[in-house]
Amino acid sequence: MIVSPELLPILTPLPVLVPLLAAAGTLVFGRRPRTQRIIMLGALGAVVVICALLLYLADRNGTTALQVGNWETPIGITLVVDRLSAGMLLVSSIVLLAVAIYGAGQNIRDGDERQPTSIYRPTYLVLTGGVAAAFLAGDLFNLFVGFEILLAASFVLLTVGGTEARIRAGVSYVMVSMVASLIFLTGIGLTYAATGTLNLAQLAQRIGAVPEGTRTAVYAVLLVAFGIKAAVFPLSNWLPDSYPTAPAPVTAVFAGLLTKVGVYAIIRTHSLLFPGGEFNSILLVCGLLTMLVGIFGAIAQSDIRRLLSFTLVSHIGYMVFGVGLASTEGLSGAVFYVAHHILVQTTLFLVVGLIERQAGSTSLRRLGGLATASPLLAVLFLIPALNLAGIPPFSGFIGKVALLQASVGDGSVLAWILVAGSVLTSLLTLYAMARVWSKAFWRPRAEAPEGHLTAAKTPSLVEDSTDVHYDDRPHPGRMPLMMVGSTIGLLVVGLALTVLAGPVLRIADRSAADLRDPAVYITAVLQPADDAPGGAALGRPGVGADPHTECRVAGTTGGKPCG
Repeated sequence: MIVSPELLPILTPLPVLVPLLAAAGTLVFGRRPRTQRIIMLGALGAVVVICALLLYLADRNGTTALQVGNWETPIGITLVVDRLSAGMLLVSSIVLLAVAIYGAGQNIRDGDERQPTSIYRPTYLVLTGGVAAAFLAGDLFNLFVGFEILLAASFVLLTVGGTEARIRAGVSYVMVSMVASLIFLTGIGLTYAATGTLNLAQLAQRIGAVPEGTRTAVYAVLLVAFGIKAAVFPLSNWLPDSYPTAPAPVTAVFAGLLTKVGVYAIIRTHSLLFPGGEFNSILLVCGLLTMLVGIFGAIAQSDIRRLLSFTLVSHIGYMVFGVGLASTEGLSGAVFYVAHHILVQTTLFLVVGLIERQAGSTSLRRLGGLATASPLLAVLFLIPALNLAGIPPFSGFIGKVALLQASVGDGSVLAWILVAGSVLTSLLTLYAMARVWSKAFWRPRAEAPEGHLTAAKTPSLVEDSTDVHYDDRPHPGRMPLMMVGSTIGLLVVGLALTVLAGPVLRIADRSAADLRDPAVYITAVLQPADDAPGGAALGRPGVGADPHTECRVAGTTGGKPCG
């Protein structure tokens, strides 16, 4: 496939612009659900194609930057496409499209006229634009803007339907998110005061000249903000109480994507701005505790949604583990594991939505006999569950092996402790998934303590059901084709990550190599257009090199230590 690099100035902003324009279109056609669906699914399908092209061009041509409006750096908005951001965009766009199809199938089955789809669809598209804006941001302030766009949309999606449980969870989520945003904004202020810029490339040049104490304080503030958003222990208590109350499509996209935006921010800032190693041990310890606390919490749950929310927290620890190793192998394993976890965790939450429609509940105290009632549903759960647990030959096993190899290569005592902790977490994840399988799928429903109870109505965006006797349920076992089809499609993509693990890992290796060499990012953003191949076409302005460039990349300036 031959795609001209000259398309990059056109393609780069489209993952943000297309969903935002589509959101406006869905608002215009708020009284026409079918037109809304066409606009939404068409826009998200286009975004998938655009992101695939961006990844192809980024892997072929390296890191490129676009100055919006052709303003000089750092005055204007900088959008940066490299292997990491393009890969995250592609995986997230696939997930967003699959969940949108799933939600469309649910709304068609339940009747659009009784669902708040006129606000759900534009809000979902705004969330999509916010996620893309965060991945493409080339400066801290626009990273903050991307966070706020997706968080504002997530507030609406989390409380859609207006039940007491959702409002309570939404209030908690809003408060935590506002605190994280305030901390992030404080970090932005400290960064600008210390360096005079928020552009990530210029920050990479200048941060080395900042006094060590100030530099440590800046990173600590940013790390706390991103740690809350990524649900890293001890900043993760909010997540299991917030996500399980939302409708199935919302929970799925939250679980798959929102915490990964925080992980992306940690990877980007740690590798580009603070690669010196002061916080590596802290990240490793936090990664270990996140894995263990999360999985112990999962084992204690009797509701599948809450159980999966705790496993979500637990497996964030693997990604932080890879970042804390601060090696090319560790970063490569973390990048691969992020892609794996987005796909698998989202698939599992979609399956849980199907379980709720099939059996009327997600509580293990009520479930049983699902393997007999729906063998397809059993397969749809079993494959991603084994993948999450890291059973070979699935991508979860490949990602964990990559991280373990990086840890063994590190050779430190803490790294070996992480090896033991990650293996234990994987075994406990398998135990948690086996527990769900044995109770929900294998045993007869009659043996469940509350197996005689079920929801009177199938769950939807509006949750207004009451409990009835299982035999009196009006429509047991009906799963809309679009919901099943989108779940199968996402499952296939997850399996494709296993089959294509070799090429994907090579892209992850190249991405990690770029992250380990800040000069790649700096040159792409700040190099004069006349000196850069295709620079004029990519819209990069002529900006002279910062005097701290050599210090930041090589560690010395004129033979003197940085700072």
